[in-house]
Amino acid sequence: MPQEPTVTPAAPEGDDYLERRALRRGSAGWVLLTGLGVAYVVSGDYSGWNFGLAEGGFGGLAIAMVLMGAMYACMVFALAELSSILPTAGGGYGFARRALGPWGGFLTGTAILIEYVLAPAAIVIFIGDYVESLGLFGLESGWPMYLVCFAIFLGIHLWGVGEALRFSFVVTGIAVVALIVFALAALPDFSFASLDDIPVDASAAGSSSWLPFGLLGIWAAFPFGMWFFLGVEGVPLAAEETRDPARTLPKAIRWSMGILVVLAVVTFFAAAGARGSDAIQEAGNPLVEALQPNGEATTLSRIVNYAGLAGLVASFFSLIYAGSRQLFALSRAGYLPRFLSLTSRRKAPYLGLLVPGTIGFLLAAFSGNGARMLNIAVFGATISYALMSLSHIVLRRREPDLPRPYRTPGGVVTSSIALVLACAALVATFLVDVTAALIALVVYAVAVGYFGLYSRKRLVAKAPEEEFAALAAAEAELARD
Repeated sequence: MPQEPTVTPAAPEGDDYLERRALRRGSAGWVLLTGLGVAYVVSGDYSGWNFGLAEGGFGGLAIAMVLMGAMYACMVFALAELSSILPTAGGGYGFARRALGPWGGFLTGTAILIEYVLAPAAIVIFIGDYVESLGLFGLESGWPMYLVCFAIFLGIHLWGVGEALRFSFVVTGIAVVALIVFALAALPDFSFASLDDIPVDASAAGSSSWLPFGLLGIWAAFPFGMWFFLGVEGVPLAAEETRDPARTLPKAIRWSMGILVVLAVVTFFAAAGARGSDAIQEAGNPLVEALQPNGEATTLSRIVNYAGLAGLVASFFSLIYAGSRQLFALSRAGYLPRFLSLTSRRKAPYLGLLVPGTIGFLLAAFSGNGARMLNIAVFGATISYALMSLSHIVLRRREPDLPRPYRTPGGVVTSSIALVLACAALVATFLVDVTAALIALVVYAVAVGYFGLYSRKRLVAKAPEEEFAALAAAEAELARD
């Protein structure tokens, strides 16, 4: 079936339309992008994942982590191929736009935007809690702290993408080194008997010491298994600011995922084995708890605690970047108000940074419920994963001869596995937090209404993602003739 043609805008754009919406090209190589991919995720190694122990026990969370790791691995291999085909700032929106038409592109881009606007709002709350718990300068968690965080890190992004990515790389390096230090420090206290010490719920079907909450606990732990990898799919959003993106993006995506798998396994086993799954299942800082069996702080636990703050900062900082680029691409193409994609003299999408930053600050200041906002972000993420995986399948079937500088190992089998697991993870979000899932659905419905009633008729034909889709439609038309 041919692509739906791009709709001509109601008002023609000037010749400088794209010039006023240009990013700084060639600012990052594969090393910085690999650091960006790890930065998106590294805070999840320090906290959050352990709540999955309360849903599925060690065995349930371990299985969930393996399945979600497989989903992400399959998905990033598919994204590596898609990003080599269409290296633009649209990322997932651009891929889905070519494969699934304007509606598919908008639904995918909106889901990604929900993830990248809500996640920083949640993480800034966690940063405030960490600063308060560490007693830094007597500061307390609250809106002044959130405002300072957004102001400082938005300022760095506004200064320029090269500076922003280098800052993120350094902070991420600190957090990763601290994870290795933690694992080595926890090794002497490791015990296999500590892994499955959560009391068994005998009424749960299939329950055992490894699955204390039964087989259903595996499914309920899916969203927490995702925390070891959530966000790595944002690497393609840096495409227009990358040197040789067709080669750089696939390499950075693969390296990021490989590093994250190693960190996930090491962190999970070291924390649970050193302190016990039961002791850390509800801890706000499980790694610190694992190094303090008597509740007394040690030099190493303090180091890990400070590094946890560095990990939160790295993820907060990089997720702001990802959200701004997705908003920039959707706005440049007319799916969202066009003024949001204007860039500054330093080629930074200043409104694309300030508007979601303001929304994130207000959500954090007036909600204060970081866990719920992360659950909403996970809901948006799983929708985007399913649609991006489907996009890979459709493009492989519909356009087998499309030039592909990188090809996904396993082809559509790989992306089909990602699609099935993403759908399972989407359903699992309802098992964990029904309210969060319903809130995400309402936000999604409002966005769909805006697109269906207004912006769908005002798309910008000269936007890169739209031109790419229009080219496919033209080629299909010629083939039929």
